[in-house]
Amino acid sequence: MTIEKFSYDNRIVKNFALATIIWGIVGMLMGLIIALQIPFPGLNIGEYLTFGRVRPVHTNAIIFAFVGNGIFMGLYYSLQRLCKARMFSDGLSKFHFWGWQSIIVLAALTLLTGHSTGKEYAELEWPIDILIAVVWVVFAINMFGTIIKRRERHMYVAIWFYIATVVTVAVLHIVNSIEIPVNILKSYSAYAGVQDALVQWWYGHNAVAFFLTTPYLGLMYYFVPKAANRPVYSYRLSIIHFWALIFLYIWAGPHHLLYSSLPDWAQSLGTVFSIMLLAPSWGGMINGLLTLRGAWDRVREDVVLKFMVVAITAYGMSTFEGPMLSLKSVNAISHFTDWTIAHVHIGGMGWNGMLTFGILYWLIPRLYKTNLYSAKLASFHFWIATLGILFYAVPMYWAGFTQSLMWKEFTADGILKYPNFLETVTQIMPMYKLRALGGLMFLTGAITMAYNLVKTMKQGTLNAEEAAEAPALEKNEKEHAGHWHRWIERRPVQMIILSAVVILIGGVVEFIPTFLVQSNIPTIASVKPYTPLELQGRDIYVREGCYTCHSQMVRPFRSETERYGEYSKAGEFIYDHPFQWGSKRTGPDLHRLGGKYPNVWHYHHMIDPTIMSPGSIMPSYAFMSENDLDITSTPAKIRAMQTLGVPYPEGYDAKANDDLMKQAQSIADDLKNNKVSIDSKKELIAMIAYLQRLGIDIKASKTE
Repeated sequence: MTIEKFSYDNRIVKNFALATIIWGIVGMLMGLIIALQIPFPGLNIGEYLTFGRVRPVHTNAIIFAFVGNGIFMGLYYSLQRLCKARMFSDGLSKFHFWGWQSIIVLAALTLLTGHSTGKEYAELEWPIDILIAVVWVVFAINMFGTIIKRRERHMYVAIWFYIATVVTVAVLHIVNSIEIPVNILKSYSAYAGVQDALVQWWYGHNAVAFFLTTPYLGLMYYFVPKAANRPVYSYRLSIIHFWALIFLYIWAGPHHLLYSSLPDWAQSLGTVFSIMLLAPSWGGMINGLLTLRGAWDRVREDVVLKFMVVAITAYGMSTFEGPMLSLKSVNAISHFTDWTIAHVHIGGMGWNGMLTFGILYWLIPRLYKTNLYSAKLASFHFWIATLGILFYAVPMYWAGFTQSLMWKEFTADGILKYPNFLETVTQIMPMYKLRALGGLMFLTGAITMAYNLVKTMKQGTLNAEEAAEAPALEKNEKEHAGHWHRWIERRPVQMIILSAVVILIGGVVEFIPTFLVQSNIPTIASVKPYTPLELQGRDIYVREGCYTCHSQMVRPFRSETERYGEYSKAGEFIYDHPFQWGSKRTGPDLHRLGGKYPNVWHYHHMIDPTIMSPGSIMPSYAFMSENDLDITSTPAKIRAMQTLGVPYPEGYDAKANDDLMKQAQSIADDLKNNKVSIDSKKELIAMIAYLQRLGIDIKASKTE
């Protein structure tokens, strides 16, 4: 037996750890800002710091910057030790680190300046999408190369989850990011309407599954046993947990679209598989918690284990609540309300946040060969973070129930009790303020951790090249009888292929009928493409993130048809690239807004919402009345839409701006007749045109 000496690369682990801490604080600060902007709308400052622009910065910073760097930190540390091998390439490790940080910076700059695709959790424009793909491929080569050259024959359960993550995230990103570029910072989704909604929430749900869950389960399986100094509770349970989870998760995306215009069969499929997800999810939670058997006395004393116990518990809570929310009867209450916000943050703050904190407290002292600077500060962090989660989530649950009940309540005479949507907003202002307090507490804990860990680093010395030794892996070593799963644990290529096949099944079954069976997306003759001015206005609507507060999907409930009008039909969205159904109503649904108010109402509402709706918390968009509309992009936008199948006449791109200016001038003239003077070339004119178009195709068909 040949003993080989080598070293682990701890410098890359340290770099990702520092990035996790820094971007975590930035992402939480952005979250606190938007939490405060709702009860205090005056905090929407200027053009670049409105809720609609800051909110995607918060979600992307938490998901891809904080959690993303946390994944890479834990993976680079654990993979080397599980494989008993240094990372495949130090150069690829460095490229991965700096490439990922570049993506984060570019994301923040482009989103704040209004360059967004308008697809939740996938708002980044096409050049950044390409950069993400390149960096992810580099990461995959580095990870798989390390696994291939490992000195440990069997791949531990954590590696299974890492493999599934890398494979599935690549598939999700590529499929969801297919788009037609208009210019260097503008594109249109290749999918439209119902099809785009299905792809987006197949991606959105599985971004939660395979970016926020599976890699963190891999970290749980490595760091919890390490911190507790106990073996994983059940090897067999980990096998069931892994394969059942990655197979079932991929089917569940349609549960985000219940009671929408998505075909009923797809909605039902999403619901069934969401309910089934409860079993493997709780199997993983049980495996994690029972790993601590015999170590519960230490949990009372060890702050690292406290963080990990709360994290695993939050994972169990959120993965129980998710399947419950996919039941149609429950979803009818929860969807579009703050209940969903509470649910998401139990997972984000509780599962991802607390596990990341626990790993950092365990890892940094070991990297720097020292003790934690202050156990008291770490304990303070644990308690203020735990209380912060409660102060955040409980008010949001309360707000969600209040919203749903008020939206649906009728009087004894059969009319809506609260016809003015704003009444449901003002009622929950105290809950929003408490939510902001919870966010502040959680951020305070993270800042305390940063101070504590920096002091820990200063009192120690980084063990950048940690010496190690292990026997070389014998290529022709005789196979020993054992559990059947041992066969695939020894074969990384087969594990990669089988994982890919397992996760592709659900997507293929859902996509093929939706894209190839025409009856699933019936057309409506009266639905016409957007005019050039309306198209420009729609792009401004997307740029400002209006979909983060408004839906465009009237569900077939009496409470919604009474409030908004005719329920939404699948054929109405065939020219929407991307779809704009939304996932949260902080403001009313807009799908039947067209023609409801005159142009002058929209003008004043955009300049100062409180003029038309006293007490409104919507930001002012007065800057649109000052910004000139960029009509030089119109021909390229028309050509891109034609490429996507939108039936504009051949050669229309050359004269589209003529039609645009005629429509713009007619709106400006109408405003002038109502004593409002505005140049027809301003962005606000295009926004009014788009808002006045919403939902009128169906109205037009009724009067013909």
